[in-house]
Amino acid sequence: MMSTVLSARHLNKYFYDPDKFQVLKDITFDVQSGEFLAIVGKSGCGKSTLLYLLSTMDTDYDGQVEMAGTTLTGRNQDFLARFRNEHLGFVFQFHFLLPEFSVLQNVMLPGLKLGKYPEKVVEERAMEKLRLIGMADYARKPASKLSGGQQQRVAIARALINDPTIIMGDEPTGNLDRANSENVFAIFRDLAAKGQTIIAVTHDPDFAAGTDRVIEMSDGMIINGHETKDRQAN
Repeated sequence: MMSTVLSARHLNKYFYDPDKFQVLKDITFDVQSGEFLAIVGKSGCGKSTLLYLLSTMDTDYDGQVEMAGTTLTGRNQDFLARFRNEHLGFVFQFHFLLPEFSVLQNVMLPGLKLGKYPEKVVEERAMEKLRLIGMADYARKPASKLSGGQQQRVAIARALINDPTIIMGDEPTGNLDRANSENVFAIFRDLAAKGQTIIAVTHDPDFAAGTDRVIEMSDGMIINGHETKDRQAN
């Protein structure tokens, strides 16, 4: 039985520099547990702004966000920082790995920060995530020695280390060639099949078509939300 893991209600967001401008307009939708959701739209339509609101990294908005049964609107920064570390994994267009650290050390970092498990257990969990995405053989290699596609796969392992409620991706294949984009998408698809909830902002129509549901935005509004043909066929 699927359950709602994220609920966004009547989200409105304004920018004030140089003039007042409404970038999000009455955004309301839910995300179900295990759903692979793509948010699409032209540049400037508000999709990345929406992702930052949902991720609690931007708290200056009207409306309400609830995740994993917890109301996040109006919480202080300390609460939100801990909530993010425990419940959210992030994969950006650029991998943001620390080049002087090994692959394993990079994946361990959010787990060590959370402080839920001893270091040895965090290391074991990190290796488990690296095996999951086919990068265990590179665990001791410096992150700087990997290809772009390999680095993005390690970023996914890092996003998984704390078993997040939701993985949020902001153009996760935007910096990759077609072959590596397909590899990264295949990892996301496999994770979703195992029950991982994923929300990804993307410009890639092939990526979006392979997800469970697409939300299309224009001028700060949701103009279309539908299951993909792949999902409908199942």
